[in-house]
Amino acid sequence: MMEFYSADPTRQRIPANTPAKAQVAHTTSWVSPWLSPLAYLLGRHFLLPFFFRRINIVGQEHIPESGPVILAPTHRARWDALLVPYAAMGCMTAKDLRFMVTITECQGLQGWFVRRLGGFPVDPKHPSIRTLRHGVDLLLQRKTLVIFPEGDIYRDGEVHPLKPGIGRLALSAEFSQPGLGVKVIPISINYSQRYPHWGTDVTIHIAPSIKVADYTNGCIKQNAQHLTADLAKVLQQLNHQESEITTHAFAEIPNS
Repeated sequence: MMEFYSADPTRQRIPANTPAKAQVAHTTSWVSPWLSPLAYLLGRHFLLPFFFRRINIVGQEHIPESGPVILAPTHRARWDALLVPYAAMGCMTAKDLRFMVTITECQGLQGWFVRRLGGFPVDPKHPSIRTLRHGVDLLLQRKTLVIFPEGDIYRDGEVHPLKPGIGRLALSAEFSQPGLGVKVIPISINYSQRYPHWGTDVTIHIAPSIKVADYTNGCIKQNAQHLTADLAKVLQQLNHQESEITTHAFAEIPNS
């Protein structure tokens, strides 16, 4: 995540070390009307049920039917990018989802698919202010953003320090339109194997939403830190939660 803070969200400070190219780079995202439904349909009915032995979802009722929402999952494997939409598709459609991903994931053949499935890049080393502005714009359009707050994949089963950008982005959107009602949904993903392979089990815990409006009094930078700290605390709790697991049945994905 990148530096992103200001009392006035319409006048964001660009970090001094941000290259000129990063400052002027255009950021956009879109969802292919034919590839996205097809990809999720094939993933749900063929790829995921073939590869994984069981996918357990706890707390799916906490995902709202529409945005503005930030889904904030832990990052344990590249499968996460398919499992998060799988967990959310009973509540929202593919066209609502946008993914903030590292710039390397938007390159080559993989990048061709990522960009057509709602992904847009962020360069962690040289972040562009326009990337975060695009994220804010999407929330103002009541879309759902998927952001992995740890940044990288960690396979040790522990929740690692969260990047600060997620709190700043959420608060900037809420300040841009008071009463917008941005929600952050903590999600913990755990595999029965450190490196998922055929027959691996997956457990996805979804917590009640964190209401961003509760963090709008005072300094946006400090509030963003508090929001991020609370998100980390919930992810830690989910990660070690030992509640009753229910198996989620594979269901139809809406084509719209």
